[in-house]
Amino acid sequence: MIHLMIIGSIIVAFYFYTTRTFKYWEKKGVKYDKPIPIFGNMAPSFLAQKTISQLVEKLYWKYPEEKVVGLFWSSNPELLVRDPDIIKRIWTTDFDYFYSRGLYETDNDHRNVELLRKNLLVVEGDIWRLLRHSTTPAFTSCKLKAMFPLIVERAERLQERTRTISAGGQPVDARDLMARYSTDFIGACGLGIGGDALHDEDSNFRKLGARIFQVCTKKFLTIMLKTFFPYTFRHAKVHGIVEKDFCDLVNKILKERNYKPSGRHDFIDLMLEIKAKGKMECKSMEKMKPDGTPERVSMEMDDELIAAQVFIFFAAGFETSASSSSYTLHEIAYNPKVQKKIQEEIDQVLANYNNKLSYDAIKEMRYLEWAFQEGMRVLPPAGRMIRTCRKKYTFPDLELTIEEGTRVVISTQALHNDPKYWDRPDDFRPERFSPECNEPKHKFAFLPFGSGPRACIGERLGLIQSLAGLAAILSQFSVVPAPATVRCPLLDPTTNIVQGIIGGLPLIFTPRT
Repeated sequence: MIHLMIIGSIIVAFYFYTTRTFKYWEKKGVKYDKPIPIFGNMAPSFLAQKTISQLVEKLYWKYPEEKVVGLFWSSNPELLVRDPDIIKRIWTTDFDYFYSRGLYETDNDHRNVELLRKNLLVVEGDIWRLLRHSTTPAFTSCKLKAMFPLIVERAERLQERTRTISAGGQPVDARDLMARYSTDFIGACGLGIGGDALHDEDSNFRKLGARIFQVCTKKFLTIMLKTFFPYTFRHAKVHGIVEKDFCDLVNKILKERNYKPSGRHDFIDLMLEIKAKGKMECKSMEKMKPDGTPERVSMEMDDELIAAQVFIFFAAGFETSASSSSYTLHEIAYNPKVQKKIQEEIDQVLANYNNKLSYDAIKEMRYLEWAFQEGMRVLPPAGRMIRTCRKKYTFPDLELTIEEGTRVVISTQALHNDPKYWDRPDDFRPERFSPECNEPKHKFAFLPFGSGPRACIGERLGLIQSLAGLAAILSQFSVVPAPATVRCPLLDPTTNIVQGIIGGLPLIFTPRT
């Protein structure tokens, strides 16, 4: 009997703990969907029925007249922002209030954070600013141009791979094909290794990349515990399964280079150059002197930080590029007039460069770039983006104040397809991105790479790599839907970082005559 009373008390206490905040948005006069205990508004995501992006998108469309909408991630109040003007304030104007992504860890001391999460995407405050300032030189036009021969080499392998596996009209999973191409490129430009995921069916490097985004039972339970009990399980490892293999790989490369730049000019070389310079320094965004001016902060680039930065360069680089380029091919397959126009442009440009891909040739393929942007509009790689308020903040004109720690969310998927900002959003029209077309009707209604100081640092690299892969394929092949192709593919509910698709994207690649 006593045991039953104890269990009952625990259940009651847990119920009140998980519902203690459920009046938060009602008290502030913000419309919201009624949450349920434990899960808040996210039960379909926790039960692997819908992605978080789909749930946020559904909420976006449910309240078309509201600028902001309340929701609950478990018991944590979050604010969905629908208005692009408010998004602009959060992402740029009032960045000092919203510099944080708030991804699990809140401790700004990187020594207490899971090793692979000490990366530029996750870390906050001064640590983020130091890393951002130091790694930005890796993505200058000069660096991208120097990397391009590696891109060309991988693009040629992509052509060979496509020719081999599409022989006889066999359907090809465009998602897997472009993931292998991206993996090879990121391996060469990031780690300076010559893996061949395009031709090696059992490529360990490709498997490593796939495992980063796989949600196994252990990873799922870890994420659940960090969600329900963020402070108790703040240091539980999400990437524990991958961490050892990836760190062993990076440490092996560092040892081979004798912990010094090798002259390859890849991402690891840049990290070693930063380490060789000594301490990274910049003005603090969190610590102020008595006179109100920012203090100087510093930090050294150690081997663990190098491994973490290479990890996010690899993970974010291959997955987002593969997702966007493969979905663009999917849309092109269903729009033959667009495909013909792209191929005519590619043929004309390559004819001026001895039929060879080059950095300058890719920069001239404007219609191809518009098509790629249109692909990211229809299905952005990240269906939602988040920021966390780090100081009590009042939204101008809304008479709404949120407290420190409140997360704000935007639905890129919904914004990219809202007829308020796009003409006929259901149509695949690359021309909407031409200088003559006034789309989007608000700059902050198109955010495939984010915006502001925390915009994707590798945007230009991802763009040039993806365009080279698309140009390589469409210069030699035409694509059409396969018998098993689904016009509007179903999203994989187990993927919540980059939007995944159930069953891949099967297409038929026909050699051009």
